[in-house]
Amino acid sequence: MKSFVRMVELWVPDASRTHLAFGGSLGTEDLQEFRTLSEGIRFGYGEGLPGKAWESRHPVILTEFSNSYFKRTDAAKAAGLTCGVALPVFVGESLTAVMVLFCGDDEKHIGAIELWHNDENRSYEMGLVDGYYGTADMFEFNSRHTKFPRGFGLPGRVWKADRPLIIKDFQNAKSFLRWEEASEVGINCALGIPYRMSDGNTWVVSLLSAQATPIAKRFEVWRPNESGDALVFESGDCSGGTDLTSLYGDRRIANGEGAIGDAWATGMPALLGDLSLEQSAYAKTAREADLVQIVAFPVIDDARLKAVVVWLL
Repeated sequence: MKSFVRMVELWVPDASRTHLAFGGSLGTEDLQEFRTLSEGIRFGYGEGLPGKAWESRHPVILTEFSNSYFKRTDAAKAAGLTCGVALPVFVGESLTAVMVLFCGDDEKHIGAIELWHNDENRSYEMGLVDGYYGTADMFEFNSRHTKFPRGFGLPGRVWKADRPLIIKDFQNAKSFLRWEEASEVGINCALGIPYRMSDGNTWVVSLLSAQATPIAKRFEVWRPNESGDALVFESGDCSGGTDLTSLYGDRRIANGEGAIGDAWATGMPALLGDLSLEQSAYAKTAREADLVQIVAFPVIDDARLKAVVVWLL
């Protein structure tokens, strides 16, 4: 089974905090040459895709590398990578990391990564900045001609809730307003992540996963409990049909416990390519479901953790 996202990279500030250095990646073996090149690169403030996300303080998407500020165009093309989305993580004013998701063309590459934006000083609706849709041409056309008021559709709902949301079972979830077009191309799960700015701008990254080329085999959202001393399961979707609410029950994840707890403790995304290296009870449960890799992404507002978004491969 191919994944819609072919590589995940992490870029972190160096000791001088003037450049971003390579902090690890997840990807298939055929991308090793691209990874090796990346390991030796540094990005300054505003430089390249990671540097642009650092400078802008919100997600940045590039659906075409040629004739852009992207710095590894030839290597990316050689690896079959055609789109990149950079998600910065800030704790207060301090950048902790930039996570970059790469996609690539394929004849049966179905799914989408979208970036939506609203400036409350100019509009009451959220419009598409850009998106990558693989071969879902009609779904792409409709998305580029759609705007969402606050509270409507995935972008509008995430905007209103100001927290990550997962929508699944589209036919029975009319809150996903593009459900019919999405279902026709096999998209069956959607995750939205908000970025709210102090100047009235809100950005929403949406990851739309299809059964044939999923972004992840399992999506989860973990949030702080009322006392703030642990993370509890809020929502999720598993392509294997596992009832995640029953699976996790009253499970708690402590600060610093495993990859998810590390994302909370450090304020940085955690990438782990082999869950056998983690001894937590959570990792044991994932391994029993034949899940071997994890991405844990902290969603932080100012210095407050809202949630940790998890996808398992």
